[in-house]
Amino acid sequence: MILGLLEEARRSGARLERACDTLGISPRMIERWKAAHGGEDGRRGPESTPANKLSKMERKRLLKMVNSPEYRDLSPKQIVPKLADKGLYLASESTVYRVLHEENLMAHRERSRPPVNNHPKELLATAPNQVWSWDITYLPSSVRGMFFYLYMVMDVWSRKIVGWEVHGYECMELSSRMISRICAEMGIDEKQLHLHADNGGPMKGATMLATLQKLGVVPSFSRPHVSDDNPYSEALFRTLKYCPEYPGKPFADIDATRNWVSVFVDWYNTEHLHSGIHFVTPDDRHFGRSEEILAGRKTVYEKARRKNPERWSGKTRNWDPAETVVLNPEKHSEKDAA
Repeated sequence: MILGLLEEARRSGARLERACDTLGISPRMIERWKAAHGGEDGRRGPESTPANKLSKMERKRLLKMVNSPEYRDLSPKQIVPKLADKGLYLASESTVYRVLHEENLMAHRERSRPPVNNHPKELLATAPNQVWSWDITYLPSSVRGMFFYLYMVMDVWSRKIVGWEVHGYECMELSSRMISRICAEMGIDEKQLHLHADNGGPMKGATMLATLQKLGVVPSFSRPHVSDDNPYSEALFRTLKYCPEYPGKPFADIDATRNWVSVFVDWYNTEHLHSGIHFVTPDDRHFGRSEEILAGRKTVYEKARRKNPERWSGKTRNWDPAETVVLNPEKHSEKDAA
């Protein structure tokens, strides 16, 4: 059956490695089967029942015990020692876990309400100034234990840094004034923009939330202690701190810090070819120049393929613009790389 599914996938154009990965099997194993068994499935299941497997009666007794009023709110690691204190041994802790999993009885056994850790709402951007992401990062100063704080806001669709500030401390009043200034400079209309951030005080403070409500900006927040919910800002800070021009020594003062960040932002927006947007600059994408650039690259590749068709086994490189960018996609959506 496995080989039939693989053959069907390959006829549909799928690569063997990708099809094998989906089915949870190694491509090398397929080659061994073809060599040793003529392509037949060479796997063999167990030929006998394990000697230490619980009998039906033992399994029934175990389930009755762990679901009794005395134990139904406890986890196996608590049930097993409690039974031992009473001189009872029904199964090992790992066996109890396995049986409960097989019976779908491991979904929050306690009487308390299960913890709620809601995934942030999926945000889709199809043009500039629809979804912004922002965060604060530390930049070292020449005084041990003291830092400068870089506030930085980026447009998720274009990856353009739309605004930034450097201060000597974190504060929701500073962040609310910065967001107000950037929205005014970018001409943001009411209810046009979603602003995503982490759960820190400067992001969720009362002053900040009041400012966003006044501006008509819809706030969005990461889950507590989950950095992956704000991937675009995290990726931006990684680019900033790992670029070759990042100083090897701490910043002398706040003016030196601001000067360096200003140079970085200019380079990032106007020169940096961003992999997530098919290697165009954030400014080119933000201001609508990227489609012409990508169309030109596509023409070059098609011309090269016509000139030497034997060098191309498939399609040319994809230079189509990325129409939609998704922040915190739901499980049914394709994950968008930062």
